[in-house]
Amino acid sequence: MNRFICLTVMICALAQPARAGAAGDQLEKILEEQTKARQSQKTKQLQAREQIDELKRDQQINQAQQQLDQIKRQPADPPVGQMPQATPPQPQLDQLKNDQQRQRWQTDQQINRIQRETDPLRQQQQINDLERQQQIRSLQEQLQRNQLQEDMERFRHLQQNVR
Repeated sequence: MNRFICLTVMICALAQPARAGAAGDQLEKILEEQTKARQSQKTKQLQAREQIDELKRDQQINQAQQQLDQIKRQPADPPVGQMPQATPPQPQLDQLKNDQQRQRWQTDQQINRIQRETDPLRQQQQINDLERQQQIRSLQEQLQRNQLQEDMERFRHLQQNVR
């Protein structure tokens, strides 16, 4: 009987490290999964930040392009001795400029709101929505610029015919 108890104790002692090893393996797997999840979340956050930065750069580029377009639209100084050309209706230019400023401000507000979003999926959705809005806005502004350019050409043509 004594031998039986000793044998049982030895078997239990030998089996114990195997159980501890299995538990260690499970713990290791859980830790690996948690690490992968953290890395994935950090990657998504970095991608979202990069997209936000890209949106800001795009906005700056759009602003610079709009300023350049506005400079190009301004009539050059007339040669000495010639009458200066009349400018197109200023209210249209002022309205376009005001609209662009308002849209820039709204975009800044949206970017700030997106940056405060804690849910990466929601943040990504908001970034995608903002990108679509900017594309639509860019196309609308291009249409307005084209229309304004056509109006300016008609105005100049009429002005030349009057002289």
